[in-house]
Amino acid sequence: MQITASDLRQLSHDILAAHGFSPEHQHSITDTLVTAQIDECHSHGVWRLLGIIDTLKHGKIDATASPVITQEQGAIISIDAKLGAATTALALGLPKLIDKAKHSGIALLAINHCVHFSALWVEVEQLTRAGLIAINMTPSHAWVAPSGSREPLLGTNPIGFGFPRRNPDEPYVFDFATSATARGEIQLHDRNGTPLPEGVAIDANGQPTTDPKAAMAGAMLTFGGHKGSAIATMVELLAGIAIGDMTSQESMAFAEGTPTLPYGGEIIIAIDPAMLLGADTDSLYTRGDAYLNQFNAAGARLPSQRRFKARQHNTTQGFIELDDSLYQDLQALLQAGL
Repeated sequence: MQITASDLRQLSHDILAAHGFSPEHQHSITDTLVTAQIDECHSHGVWRLLGIIDTLKHGKIDATASPVITQEQGAIISIDAKLGAATTALALGLPKLIDKAKHSGIALLAINHCVHFSALWVEVEQLTRAGLIAINMTPSHAWVAPSGSREPLLGTNPIGFGFPRRNPDEPYVFDFATSATARGEIQLHDRNGTPLPEGVAIDANGQPTTDPKAAMAGAMLTFGGHKGSAIATMVELLAGIAIGDMTSQESMAFAEGTPTLPYGGEIIIAIDPAMLLGADTDSLYTRGDAYLNQFNAAGARLPSQRRFKARQHNTTQGFIELDDSLYQDLQALLQAGL
């Protein structure tokens, strides 16, 4: 079916309101999910509303929690999300993070005790639009087996990176799980009854599988073998232990066997290139664009270019194509809350 972005936003607001989410959560969650949907990032689009409401039913997200700044010292900000959505805590902290980065050259935002479900690129793009370089990461649930093991000890542990370009609407951005695929992709394969690619998961017996149900009962694999495992542990240490929050194993234990969204922390680092380059700040764009443009010229696609193309197409045509069954599920979700 076809639906306008404004109608989809209203539907998301209505669903969240019907289930008791406060206006600040309605806004932050909707803005993030619809942004992903416009970019055809389906695994992190409005489909995530199903998981959010399920997490609420299991008591693993607080629909009315108001995030609180617990530390604002030097170039560091800490926010306690109080079991609320990470997106709402970010909305509180982002203006302060930008101000501190522009004042000190670098700043760090730690979000604690949050439920995380959003694509990291949505967050880093907000920082690149402010002319900043951005890095963010968060642990998840322990679904992933490190290289050489079949025991799930790691989360999917995504990392985002953003670098501003001359065209603020198309920065250099990547966002990827340190697992061979995102958990949401496996769930979508299960929902659609399609097989997984080879090499992304093992079953409960440690054998390779392309069956999404067997993969969710077994373990996901890291990308790049031992290299992906090492990067995943870095995320656990930085965005978990270093900020006094949960590892993915602790997040899994907190879920108490329920199919709920990951709970824990997130770390976001912003760097002001104007502090690094001074009077030569313009070279960030001239040299950066020249460097990145050569990839397309050589036949390579840069990260996020597919999304930017989808964004332009869907914005120009004035509507988004949404799977019929998903729309029906969203309507059912709305009715269930009324």
